[in-house]
Amino acid sequence: MKVAVIGGGPGGYVAAIKAAMLGADVTVIEKRRVGGTCLNVGCIPTKALLASSSLITSIKEAKDFGISIDGNIEADFESIMGRKNKIVNQLINGIEFLFDKRGIKLVNGFGKLIDKNKIEVKKEDGTIEVIEADKIILANGSQPVILPMFPYDGETIITSDEALNLKEVPKSLLIVGGGVIGCEFGQFFKTLGTEVTIVEMFDQLLPLEDKDVAKQLQRQFKKDKIKVMTGIRIEKCEIVDDEVVATLSNGKQIKAEKALLSIGRKLYLDNSGVEDIGITLERGKIVVNENLETNIEGIYAIGDLINTPFLAHVASKEGLIAAQNAVCGNSKTVNYKAVPRCVYTEPEVAGVGKTEKELQQQDITYKVGQFDFRALGKAQAIGHFQGFIKILADQEDKVIGASIVGPHATDLLTELSLAVHLGLTVEQVGDVIHAHPTLSEGIMEALHDVHGECVHAAPKLAKA
Repeated sequence: MKVAVIGGGPGGYVAAIKAAMLGADVTVIEKRRVGGTCLNVGCIPTKALLASSSLITSIKEAKDFGISIDGNIEADFESIMGRKNKIVNQLINGIEFLFDKRGIKLVNGFGKLIDKNKIEVKKEDGTIEVIEADKIILANGSQPVILPMFPYDGETIITSDEALNLKEVPKSLLIVGGGVIGCEFGQFFKTLGTEVTIVEMFDQLLPLEDKDVAKQLQRQFKKDKIKVMTGIRIEKCEIVDDEVVATLSNGKQIKAEKALLSIGRKLYLDNSGVEDIGITLERGKIVVNENLETNIEGIYAIGDLINTPFLAHVASKEGLIAAQNAVCGNSKTVNYKAVPRCVYTEPEVAGVGKTEKELQQQDITYKVGQFDFRALGKAQAIGHFQGFIKILADQEDKVIGASIVGPHATDLLTELSLAVHLGLTVEQVGDVIHAHPTLSEGIMEALHDVHGECVHAAPKLAKA
């Protein structure tokens, strides 16, 4: 069986490798480098940069640990970017190595659907190659949203793509949008000395998370001297004398050397041939059934193209499922109730399943357990104790959601993601012996707190 995959991102390349493992003859069409947004201008490079800024912070805090460091601490921006590029290149080479070992053909160019079994690939040199396949998996990915009101030029007004390839640290930076991308870039550049202002139209940073979670991050940003303006819109933005001038809904103006647009992403479908061959779209996204197949038999769609979370790990899971269904004729589905949400700021923020906000909006009765990192011996020992772990349970005692804000939150989340995925109860997970001293003890304590049985927390006062 011949399988063609359009897009070599975390959804596409995973789908391709899985299809090859199942015995298919696989071709991947990718207009740039494999790895997609995640590896080239997203998840991986931003985490590499944040690792550098985190180390700067750790060095500055060394005195708190009884260590004296003489001399100035200076960031070599060129070297930081060079390290980031090295990591990205190593990982891209790793994917290409796997392609080679699995016999996957990589065709560089822009792929356009001609019919249910043919893809026209336009290469950089202008030549055209037609790829024929029995099954096709669409994994075109997405790109940053740029609203018309912003005179985007890629130099003064930029997106995350350009931010990851700057040559110099900007003296001042206006970040439009206080979501994951805006918060991560804001903290990185502030650590390197940039004056950062974040403007978010909603009433809190990380609008999808609960207020108590966002409050912890905003508290840290205040400590970092990052200016955060929430509940305010930018009404007008222009470039004057190589400087950004933004007029806010309250009449005030903000001036900055650069502006970073981080207001969301939109899928790549321009000139893709999707509509030409009759694939159904709804609100701009491809409609698929529970097996990730479109209305055209044999054509599947995954990742940012469909109405599921814009997350690399979601795309990868969908890639695995689509490949199995396409090659083996299976009817596998994705369980979306336990999708992890991760923000790699300091403190880290992570969540899975329902939030309190969602439960209240849906009028669902729930129980809460919470435990502060400050009360953990390990957190005190490592000097990172801001934040908390919060567990949400339904009336049957099943863990239906969790939020963590604090040290290593994104790593700690997995235990709770497993609990939500499998429908485990608070009692079942809380009965597990957690190693001491660890940060994961906080999960156990928060689980015990759901039933008022946390021995390391003061008793809750009864409501009058």
